[in-house]
Amino acid sequence: MKPRVVGAVAAALTLTLALAGCSGKAKSSDDGAADKSGVKTGEGVTDSKITLGALTDMTGVYASLGKSVTQAQQLWAEETNKAGGICGRQIELTVRDHGYDPQKAIGAYTELEPDVLGFTQFIGSPFVSAVESRIDGQDKGIVLPQAWSANLVGSKYVRVIGATYDVETINLIDFLLDEKRIAEGDKIGHVYFEGDYGENALAGSKHAAKEAGLTVVEQKIKPTDNDMTAQVSALKQAGVKAVIVSAGPRQAASLVGVAAATGFAVPVVGNNSAYAPQLLATQAGAALQKDYYVGASTLPIGDAGAGPAKLAEAYTAKYPKDGLDNGVIAGYNAASVFGEALKKACESKDLTREGVDKALLTIKDFGADFGISHDFTDPSAPSTRQTVVMKPDAKTPGGLKVVRPAEVAPAAESFTPAS
Repeated sequence: MKPRVVGAVAAALTLTLALAGCSGKAKSSDDGAADKSGVKTGEGVTDSKITLGALTDMTGVYASLGKSVTQAQQLWAEETNKAGGICGRQIELTVRDHGYDPQKAIGAYTELEPDVLGFTQFIGSPFVSAVESRIDGQDKGIVLPQAWSANLVGSKYVRVIGATYDVETINLIDFLLDEKRIAEGDKIGHVYFEGDYGENALAGSKHAAKEAGLTVVEQKIKPTDNDMTAQVSALKQAGVKAVIVSAGPRQAASLVGVAAATGFAVPVVGNNSAYAPQLLATQAGAALQKDYYVGASTLPIGDAGAGPAKLAEAYTAKYPKDGLDNGVIAGYNAASVFGEALKKACESKDLTREGVDKALLTIKDFGADFGISHDFTDPSAPSTRQTVVMKPDAKTPGGLKVVRPAEVAPAAESFTPAS
């Protein structure tokens, strides 16, 4: 599927790419050289260190997610280094905060790319899409995005961890159907960000609607739109029986809060990016706990399962002043996947970008301790099609509790995104 970026973001990215394309550093002349033990090395790898990049958002629309993802990856690096590192080398994570600004995001990628082996995170599917041709064509370093657009699937080097937004949305609508909150003939609303994220989720809702005999009422918004009053009014007037929100935490909180305040009592489901536990302390907190649901490709951090419980304990010990959210699991899992690829690449005596890519293609059944097994052997597919459905709960660490364990809807299993 071809990358697609729209609106003002596209214009900014076009300018940034034109500038950034000329500013990259030259590749190291000793790429592929072997160390004393016979391990081939390249960008980001020395005899004592492996440098990985992290392109995050700690000051923009996904600030809470970015902070949790980054700190979880720093925790993973610290734990890995204390255990002796990988292939006799210590892990170094180089972090850049782009604040969800397209120029900063592409500029940060251009700055770090020549000096890192790959990226353990890159928040923002429009930004990843904008450099995907560079990644596939000349850079060839693994990028594990904190983004789930189907537009990113198919790249050999940009590897999506989890169900894509379209598949996740189909699973969320399947949950509403199973719970008999909606039925054939109903209208469902969809509030979504313009661009890759929202429009990919919309493709999923349209597919699910077609399969179930539903009608989708669309409400497109921008990341800068924080008041959902107009959208709630339009959906209420249209008579929708449920709402999907494919936006950020602020937009989800506004939508649910306004709906509750105006007596619009319908269930709302959101993609994994549309929630942060900090929302429970806001005026929308009570409404979010009543009839709002979130999908993700992992158990929540507050789950009693072995994986979440162990990580929650370690993260809390490392960052006692910071709360828990699902960004902790997302970040830690991404770093762990990269770590597994590095270990396998070391066994094959090839720590070049090509060697790490080959190693990643051998990894499957990863992450079962966190509720879903992921398979990275096929670049043309997301690592899973399963979704866990959760509900906000202030009494649970991390603010989410499971209401439906990992499942894949028949409509999601057979779904193939349009090219």
